[in-house]
Amino acid sequence: MLIKRNCGWEIPERQATPEGLWMNRRELVRGMGLGAMALAVPGMASAQNKDADPSAGLYPARKNDKYGAPTPVTTERLATTYNNFYEFGTDKSISRDAQKLQVRPWTIKVSGLVEKPFEIAIDDLLAKMPLEERVYRHRCVETWSMIVPWSGFAMKSLVELCKPTGDAKYVVMQTLHKPAVMLGQKDFLYPWPYTEGLAMDEAMHDLTFIATGLYGKPIHKQNGAPLRLVAPWKYGFKNVKSIVSIEFSAKRPVSFWEKLQSSEYGFWANVNPQVPHARWSQATEKPLGSDQRVPTQLYNGYAEFVSSLYADRKAEKLFI
Repeated sequence: MLIKRNCGWEIPERQATPEGLWMNRRELVRGMGLGAMALAVPGMASAQNKDADPSAGLYPARKNDKYGAPTPVTTERLATTYNNFYEFGTDKSISRDAQKLQVRPWTIKVSGLVEKPFEIAIDDLLAKMPLEERVYRHRCVETWSMIVPWSGFAMKSLVELCKPTGDAKYVVMQTLHKPAVMLGQKDFLYPWPYTEGLAMDEAMHDLTFIATGLYGKPIHKQNGAPLRLVAPWKYGFKNVKSIVSIEFSAKRPVSFWEKLQSSEYGFWANVNPQVPHARWSQATEKPLGSDQRVPTQLYNGYAEFVSSLYADRKAEKLFI
């Protein structure tokens, strides 16, 4: 007899915010108006579809209730207009500039300690992956937070596709480097391209996710289209966006923020309310859309499931 045992992080789907509440009312009305205009004005529909994402038909993905989700889900408008994406600028209002990013064609290069290096187009990758939706907490090192429904696949599925050798200890990922479009990359004070990495056991953990969608549609450009890392127990700067390179290495990489200020931004970057940043406390956070600060949880609420990863790494700078 098959007996299903619920995990501690499981939350019934009925507690998740209904999809209809994710959409901002003005955006819905505006979309309806544009749809009517497209029918009335010849050629407008084809113009609207010129940059349409060919993966749109894959979403919404099936919901994975196995891992549950916290509530309330952050509204789509807030989660897609308050963004850190330094490639487009250092403020949070980069969503308009990010629309210049072309996400097709898009190729991911796999290299390093693998059986055979290769390149794969994003749509070919999507065709090989079992897409699903998971609702995760997101905690920024700047002490703001959100709860959002990502779509994508477990990173372990991607690692298995890449076929790393036994010598591989780390997965190193890089963001697209295209200063002509991503104008923030013209700032020579930053060590472009954005580089991040995970230890192999972190990458293979079931919580670790590669997001290709958000709010039941292809992921927004300002949120890291067409694919980004989501490791929900780590601070947001670990979650590298717009990935074009995946390298398997025996050597731990030096990540983007580590190169800039290693005393404030370490490699592991796990969330811990008891370990302050050098310039501010991490004890509380402010959810987007809320006027109230709430207590931050160890490992962002996922301690029960990931703390064992670090049992033999206690000598490391695990937090921040």
